[in-house]
Amino acid sequence: MSDLRDRILIGSARERGAARFRRWGLIAVPLAAILFQVYVRRFSDFVAYLELPLLVTVYFALLRRSQVAGIFIGAGIGLVQDSLSHQPLGMFGLIKTLVGYFAASVGMRFDVDQVAMRFVLALFFFIFHQFFYWVLARALLGQQAVFDMQQTFFAGLLNAAVGIALYYFLDKLKERA
Repeated sequence: MSDLRDRILIGSARERGAARFRRWGLIAVPLAAILFQVYVRRFSDFVAYLELPLLVTVYFALLRRSQVAGIFIGAGIGLVQDSLSHQPLGMFGLIKTLVGYFAASVGMRFDVDQVAMRFVLALFFFIFHQFFYWVLARALLGQQAVFDMQQTFFAGLLNAAVGIALYYFLDKLKERA
């Protein structure tokens, strides 16, 4: 029964022209984004606004178009980011799990291969990510975090622009199914 279901799902993905990401890239790309986020931001204040692990989470969740896969992708990237940063363990894990789930849900409903749609989604999920980080910091940790919508919006525009270039590069690493 499981083999039949897998064949149906694989067959329908091939009919849609879905692409798969190379196996080494599924580990190397998120790890590189996390290491960039953790270590490069120490040297420059400009890159402190970039949230590359979030952009990679959104990309892989949109690519897989599976809510369960989006959950695991988001949780994995978020927990690794938590373990390498100074944040409490689980903060990014929770938020990126939500982002992965909702990005995969959007990927199932809409054509997300267009540049404009990817820009809007990267902007939306950056604001979503920052808002839920603010909510969790206040609710779970009792921190007096500040959520500045204007700064978040402009940082989201920066992340969306970087996301378009990143997604173009990651599209080149895909292999056709």
